[in-house]
Amino acid sequence: MDKPTNSSCHEGELTCRVIREEHPGKDEPAGTRRGNVTVTDPPLVPLTVAGPPLSAMLRPHLADAVAEIERQVRQQSLDAGRPLDGDYAQVVHEVIHETVAFFVDSLAQEEPDVGELAALYFRLGTEAARRGRGLDRLQTALRLSSQVACRRFIKDAYRFGWPKETLSHLTDHLFELLARAADAGAQGYARQQGHMASDRERRRARLRDLLVREPAPAPEAIADQARSAEWKVPVSLAVVALRPAGSPLPAQNGGRSPNRVLPPDVLADWEAPAPYLVVPDPDSAGRDWLPALLRRLGPAAIGPTVPPERTATSLRWARHTIALVERGILDADRPVRAADHTALLAGACAEDLIDTTATDTLAPLLALPPRRRTPLLATLLTYLQCGDNAVLTGERLHIHEQTVRYRLRRITELTGHTGHDPAHRLDLMLTLTWLIHAEGREAPRER
Repeated sequence: MDKPTNSSCHEGELTCRVIREEHPGKDEPAGTRRGNVTVTDPPLVPLTVAGPPLSAMLRPHLADAVAEIERQVRQQSLDAGRPLDGDYAQVVHEVIHETVAFFVDSLAQEEPDVGELAALYFRLGTEAARRGRGLDRLQTALRLSSQVACRRFIKDAYRFGWPKETLSHLTDHLFELLARAADAGAQGYARQQGHMASDRERRRARLRDLLVREPAPAPEAIADQARSAEWKVPVSLAVVALRPAGSPLPAQNGGRSPNRVLPPDVLADWEAPAPYLVVPDPDSAGRDWLPALLRRLGPAAIGPTVPPERTATSLRWARHTIALVERGILDADRPVRAADHTALLAGACAEDLIDTTATDTLAPLLALPPRRRTPLLATLLTYLQCGDNAVLTGERLHIHEQTVRYRLRRITELTGHTGHDPAHRLDLMLTLTWLIHAEGREAPRER
């Protein structure tokens, strides 16, 4: 049996080609370039495989391989003055794990489907372009991954007694897979750059990302970036959260994508998983067009109006609100303001706690069928909102005051109280507000 040699995986072979020009895109000739990226389609040559035994031998070492690659990438980033931390470090870990796991699994498949992995790297390229970064981090990570993998292959070859043909096959398979990943990343990058048509749009995107960053940026940083983006810093702003990607298109548009033309001072992130708009001075007299715009865009939630340095707060509550719209708890027919649903949002953030405590305090009432339970819940909530005034409660619910008193007696019989304890009154109102809306029914409306 021939022993493998280092020439089977020469250092010069380890650099993966990130930009490949021999596979033109569908709509562009080979070599078409956008910025510093060549636009290509993934290669169509099927991957050659080695069979289940090889995959089974490598799988127990998957975690060690991921850890070694991650260490190399972290060290390289540290040496370059760009240490990995926070969410980005987690993304790097997940991408490395998914890539290594796919490689090992693909060895046991006759025709590995690289579509999901290509989609992952397409998104990475897209995100790099959106953030105004180059592809150098992705290219470096792929190069380091190939180096680590080849070193491990050589060790495994001696350990398992592989012939040099097996080692050669593994490295070819690895390079083919990483080339496809690199192609997908380059295409995602190029596609997104095409969307960000101008340098001004890129500056506006950086401003938008700065505004929603946490921790909050300094006012001076916002002013500097706004000046670069030719954007006037407003006194206040609000973030509008739109329906998440993949949600049904609004019926008023006939199922078609809405017109995305916006006023020049509105910043937008259409490509985010949950798209949003940053609207300056939303409460000013010159914003009469805002309701009509939001109705055209479909379900929308308007976050609280805040100073520019607290934009992330407005975005967070706008997204909490649109999540309730998606669940059918809030009305999707018109734009919803987060500030109008403070109690409901607080209840949503404590949903599991409310479910637990409600079972303790309202168990007999909650055990009733919905057609009997809901009127009692609504009556109790409105009664508390009206300061324990049965007459006013009846007016708001459009029922006779004697009906109100009957229902309150029934509630007392079931639960032993009607919320008169001042120490728990607010808690009970919050619980009732959430329970009523979570059942998909409207809470009592004030006239």
